[in-house]
Amino acid sequence: MKQNSYMILSNTCLVQDTWELILEGDTWEISAPGQFVNIRLDGFFLRRPISICDWNETQITLIYKTVGQGTKALSGKKAGQELDILCPLGNGYNLEKITEKPVLAGGGAGVPPMYGLAKRLLEKGTEPQVILGFNTKEEVFYEAEFRELGADVTVTTADGSYGTKGFVTDAFDRADYGCACGPEPMLKAVCEKVKDGQFSFEARMACGFGGCMGCSCETKYGSKRICKEGPVLEKEEIIW
Repeated sequence: MKQNSYMILSNTCLVQDTWELILEGDTWEISAPGQFVNIRLDGFFLRRPISICDWNETQITLIYKTVGQGTKALSGKKAGQELDILCPLGNGYNLEKITEKPVLAGGGAGVPPMYGLAKRLLEKGTEPQVILGFNTKEEVFYEAEFRELGADVTVTTADGSYGTKGFVTDAFDRADYGCACGPEPMLKAVCEKVKDGQFSFEARMACGFGGCMGCSCETKYGSKRICKEGPVLEKEEIIW
């Protein structure tokens, strides 16, 4: 983890309250999809944790929803401005444990880390089934970007206004290994559907790097911090 200054290249509204933020800066310590950054914003005591959607040698792509005053302030930032960021944080997805034909399920704000994961799995010859879950057609984002990677993509909407009607688990055509990120009820449903897998959890974080112990959760192997040992946990250790 390093504290660095990153320049905003673009900050664009994708749909409704969902924004794509592209930053230029140091990315060399990012080691796995599923890690996150913690952004300092003037006027706010706590940093804002945002999962990493994608990265390359010089840029990071973040996707976030404006759910509070902090993220609303972030949406007002313009290209050319700089942000103070802790990067990278957390334990991401372990690609070596993922089978040849996994299911990747992302729900709403849990979609972004699935993009970076799908990209790197496809690069190594893995063939994931990608399922993106939303409430309505108006909330759908990044479907085209996943398809451009060459991924097998299914979109579900709870109200049936686009794609398959229902939840992400309604679109499964395999259940050997699953990776998921999204609201906890979705994670639990996916966990019950697959034989094995890795699951990214959300939690309210203060420090973001394990110092305050505020995001601890109990697992079968003892207490773990979502921001440090997580956010990605393995199926075998999760206590629901």
